[in-house]
Amino acid sequence: MDDRDLMNVSPAQQPAQKERFHQKEFWIGLAIGLVVTLLLSGTLMAVMLATGIFKARSLSETVSDAITTGQENYLTGGMGSADTGLLDDATEEKLNYIYNLFEANSIYDIEEEDLRRGMIDGMLAGTGDKYALYYSEEELNDTFESLSGTFYGIGALLFLNDDGYATISSVYADSPAERAGLLSEDIITKVDDEDVLGLTLDKIVSKIRGPEGTEVKLTVYRGMINDYLDLTCTRGMIKEVTVEHEMEEDRIGYIRITTFEDVTVEQFADALEELKDQGMKGLVIDLRSNTGGLLSAVVSIADEMLPDGLVVYTEDANGKRADFKSYGSDLITVPVVVLTNGLTASASEILTGALQDHGVAVSMGTKTYGKGVVQSFVELKDGSGLKLTTDQYFTPHGRAIDGEGIAPDIEVEFDADSYYADDSYDNQKAEAIKYLKEKIK
Repeated sequence: MDDRDLMNVSPAQQPAQKERFHQKEFWIGLAIGLVVTLLLSGTLMAVMLATGIFKARSLSETVSDAITTGQENYLTGGMGSADTGLLDDATEEKLNYIYNLFEANSIYDIEEEDLRRGMIDGMLAGTGDKYALYYSEEELNDTFESLSGTFYGIGALLFLNDDGYATISSVYADSPAERAGLLSEDIITKVDDEDVLGLTLDKIVSKIRGPEGTEVKLTVYRGMINDYLDLTCTRGMIKEVTVEHEMEEDRIGYIRITTFEDVTVEQFADALEELKDQGMKGLVIDLRSNTGGLLSAVVSIADEMLPDGLVVYTEDANGKRADFKSYGSDLITVPVVVLTNGLTASASEILTGALQDHGVAVSMGTKTYGKGVVQSFVELKDGSGLKLTTDQYFTPHGRAIDGEGIAPDIEVEFDADSYYADDSYDNQKAEAIKYLKEKIK
């Protein structure tokens, strides 16, 4: 049964489908050798991401400076060569035979572009790189646009839940999503009546986003009523508010960062400065359900709090190391607690690990997600692009995060019953404030 067929069953009743969805026929994977050879004839441009959504993006993209490796390095060996490449004569003959067989006998319309896209997706699936993706030109442009923090869409943050479903983590105030009635924890099953089960988050996001003033219809599964709803949003310009802050009792500052984008750096600096001006004596940084963002943003934010030293470092497949540092220009002097949970991922884990290793903060809550590998975007000549895993990152003390996560210094489970029964009482935030009160006595 194809994964998309499961859309007719309640998502709450379905097992995880991630592994099975990524399995492709080997010959399809091989076929892309020729396609890649044809495409990789333009300028190479890559930016590093520590991925995994979101704002609507895959679990957390971390970007650094462009890689400058020349494209000839990627073409060495000739992927289309019958002698050294993937696409030998026998495979090419088989692919042409299969194509002609379907063209002559299939009851379905065969679109050559769909076949080419399938070959590319098939090859990427065969690499074992679960974060590898192919982007059309439009999808690639949408992805880069999203990194700025200003885009056209509906104003909802998405992530892939444990069963692989695109789930709303939060809805922006006064956004098209809020006006349409979308809620946190709604599971998106269809976009404009097209099933999206099994699609990557990036692809789902590209379907949801579009020109200002146009409409998009979302079918969502709402667990609290065990039913499906059709909701229509009118797309608008979304300038993401990624930082929220307030002063709690006893001058305990509170800053929540929802994602790390270009706009986040200034928003965080403004929030921190305002709290300092109000006489802040302790600080809670809430990174719960923050699935990541730009590496440049998280390093700049770390520089607001850390002493001179390392924030994070990466190592590539050849062991080459790249360091990202802070310069101690504005070291924070009040006690700090970082709140984390199982959806604290990627760039959020970088900040958590750096604050821990430098002794600037303690972490509280539950173990983080464990997304510590880095992807690189490669833009191809026709404007399309590839994303592949090239590096992994480490905390200043050399802790690898990928697959491990960061255990909190003080474990506090979230009390959902109290939250929903007692006017959104947040026991983890309350424990963080209580801890800081004891510290500043």
